[in-house]
Amino acid sequence: MATSPLAPTDPGAAVAGTRPSLTVLSGFWPSATYAVARALLVADPTLLLVQHDLADLSVGTVRRVVRDSTGVLEDERITLAHGCVPCTLREDVLPALARLARAQPNQDLLLMLPEVVEPEAVAAACAHCPVDGAPITDLIRIDSYVTVVDAEHLLDGLVSTDDLKHLGIAAADYDDRALADVIVRQIEYADTLVLWGRSRAGAYGTSRLSVLLERMAPWATQVPVNGDQLDAAALTRQLRGTLRHRPETPGILTRGLEGYVLGVHEPHPDCGIVSVVFRARRPFHPRRIHDAFEDLNDQVVRSRGHLWLASQPDTVIAWDFAGGGLRLGSLGHWLVALPDSCWDDVSDHRRLAAALDWDPYYGDRHQHLVFVGLGLDPVSLCHTLTSCLLTDDELADGSDTWRHYDDPLAGCFPVADVLRP
Repeated sequence: MATSPLAPTDPGAAVAGTRPSLTVLSGFWPSATYAVARALLVADPTLLLVQHDLADLSVGTVRRVVRDSTGVLEDERITLAHGCVPCTLREDVLPALARLARAQPNQDLLLMLPEVVEPEAVAAACAHCPVDGAPITDLIRIDSYVTVVDAEHLLDGLVSTDDLKHLGIAAADYDDRALADVIVRQIEYADTLVLWGRSRAGAYGTSRLSVLLERMAPWATQVPVNGDQLDAAALTRQLRGTLRHRPETPGILTRGLEGYVLGVHEPHPDCGIVSVVFRARRPFHPRRIHDAFEDLNDQVVRSRGHLWLASQPDTVIAWDFAGGGLRLGSLGHWLVALPDSCWDDVSDHRRLAAALDWDPYYGDRHQHLVFVGLGLDPVSLCHTLTSCLLTDDELADGSDTWRHYDDPLAGCFPVADVLRP
C-alpha cells in the first residue's frame, strides 16, 4: 500500500469558498474512459483522479487508487462490504472524497466509476448520505456527470441481450442487470457524453452513433473525440468547469411526470435513426397492449416512459426497454387518485406539471412513451399504439367496467392503499 501524502492536517480545511470541483466520469469501456481521465490529468497537473479497480472482486476486495499527472499517490485495498460493489463504493467513495477535499481544498477531483456502476447511484449517495453528519456538497461542488462511450463497441452493447452475471462482471450476487441496461443508464444520466473514437462502419457509422446518442439523451452535451488526435486542453475546456449538473433533475423514468423532456419527436430518419414520442389521454386496454409488446419494440434500441391501464387506473406504470427486454413497474399513484392531503408528499415539479396538463375527466392520467430505433417505422408504431387505446364504445362503458377487463398484468404493480377522505 502506498503511503498517502494527502492526510488532512485540519478536518475543516475546506470551506465553502474553496470547495474543490468534482467531475464524475463513467463508461462501460474502461480503456476509453481512462484515456479521457488521463487527458484531463495531463491538462491539469493539480487534478486528483480517484478510481476503484474491481480486478480482485473474486477475492472480496476492491482497490482504491488516487493519482495525479505524476503518478500514484494512494493505493489501498478495501474489503468488499456485504459482498456488494455498490455498498462498498457508497461506504468508501464519499469519505474518500471528503478527506481529499479537506486535505487539498485547492485541487479539483475527478471520480472515475467502475464500468458496472451507474452514475445516478453516486448522485443519490451524494444527495442522501451525509459524511460526518453533513452533506458532501458542503465540501465539494459537483460540476458534471460525464459518460464516455466507445464508438467501436457502442451499438453492439446497446443491442446485446447478455446480462452481467453471464459476463462474469455482476456487482453483487443479486445483480440481475443486463449489459444494455447499464450502458443506457450511463448515457441517460449524463450531463455530457463523450463519443470516443470511430465506428467500424466508418464516418457514416460514427455520424449515426452521434444521432443515436442525441435521440437517447437530448439533454446532454455531446463531445466527439478522435483518440488519435487528442487535444487535452480543448477536451478539458469541454468537460470541466461547465456546471452542467442539476441535482434536482429526476431519474429517467420519472422525467415525464415531473415535466422534463423525456425525448424528442423526430419521425424522419437521420442516418437511419428515428425517435417517436407518443402521447395520449385515453387508457390502454390491458390485453391489447400486452399482446403488442413484441411488435412495439421491434427495431427499437431504447424505449421508456410511463402509461396507464384502464384496469389499473390508480397506478402510474413505468415502461423501460433496452437490450431486448421490457420491464414494467410501479411509479406510484396518479395524483388524481390521491387525497389532497397527500399532494404535499410529491415534488413541486410533479404538481406543476400535472396542473398545466390537467384534464377534467382523466386528471393527470396520460400515456407518455418514447421509442428510439434503427429503421423504425413511425407510422406503423403509432398505429399499433393507438389501436391499443380504448375505443369510444369502451370509454362509454365507464371505469367500473374497465377494472374487470382481462388483464395479464393484474397484481404486477402493487402500490400502498391510499384512502380517500
